Amino acid sequence: QVQLVESGGGLVQAGGSLRLSCSASGFTSDYYGIGWFRQAPGKEREGVSCINFRDGSTNYANSVKGRFTISRDTTKNTLYLQMNSLKPDDTGVYYCATALPGIATTPLCPALTFGSWGQGTQVTVSS
Repeated sequence: QVQLVESGGGLVQAGGSLRLSCSASGFTSDYYGIGWFRQAPGKEREGVSCINFRDGSTNYANSVKGRFTISRDTTKNTLYLQMNSLKPDDTGVYYCATALPGIATTPLCPALTFGSWGQGTQVTVSS
């Protein structure tokens, strides 16, 4: 069972940057993908970015394209999300999650079912 721990969140002014990290333990080659999600107050959780290990594809939500970059360090079993030009609308709890093949959890990441979640890290962007 994989365990995920997010870090790097905080309070930042609009236009600023943050880098989130997600440390994974118990990670195996059984997983097909990994991604970042976020949930703003009063809203449903939404996909932000994901990586499909099988075809190497990387997808981003339209709202973050050109501003956020997902990457991973396989030697450290760590996933990152570099967030630049942050906006107040980016405020929320950010979660990382691993995926197995199946019904898509989000249209952003086709054929990936995300089932293992971290506890989340709060990102607050002030205007």
